[in-house]
Amino acid sequence: MSGVKTVADLMTLAARTAPKSAGQDFVVIEVVEGEAIQRLGQGMIEYGQRTGKGNFDRDGSNVLKSQAVVLIGLKDADVLNLDCAACGEATCIVPNTQDGEFKGPNCALRILDMGIALGSAVKMAGSMNVDNRIMYRAGVVARELGLIDADFVMGVPLSATGKNIFFDR
Repeated sequence: MSGVKTVADLMTLAARTAPKSAGQDFVVIEVVEGEAIQRLGQGMIEYGQRTGKGNFDRDGSNVLKSQAVVLIGLKDADVLNLDCAACGEATCIVPNTQDGEFKGPNCALRILDMGIALGSAVKMAGSMNVDNRIMYRAGVVARELGLIDADFVMGVPLSATGKNIFFDR
């Protein structure tokens, strides 16, 4: 549906222009469509089976039924050197020194930047009546599959059908 693609593009605009700490932008954004959606959804199902982690199959099924997925993440996000302890450390951390489903640790204020970008994006989708849901699991697998070059990422699948596919889960 070309309308969903238009909304995905507007979501990227909303995420890009969302406020960022100290005016520094470490947010990365990609839109997944077509065959890549199939790779992502199937990859999520397989990841859940491989790791034994729950609900990757449920969320993967939702992604397979989506018309687009907007990926929003952080890449090489530096700390603000505020020593604010919001991340749990007394002094600013050295970011991205550990690798797991995501790279971390990350400065809490940079994660907040990503959250504001996500909120701006889903507000746009909602105002355009396109069903969506922020999914950590989609971000894990999108990163693993190389669909986005990010250290920490969330996925937002989009659907425009007669019934919200993300509601009865």
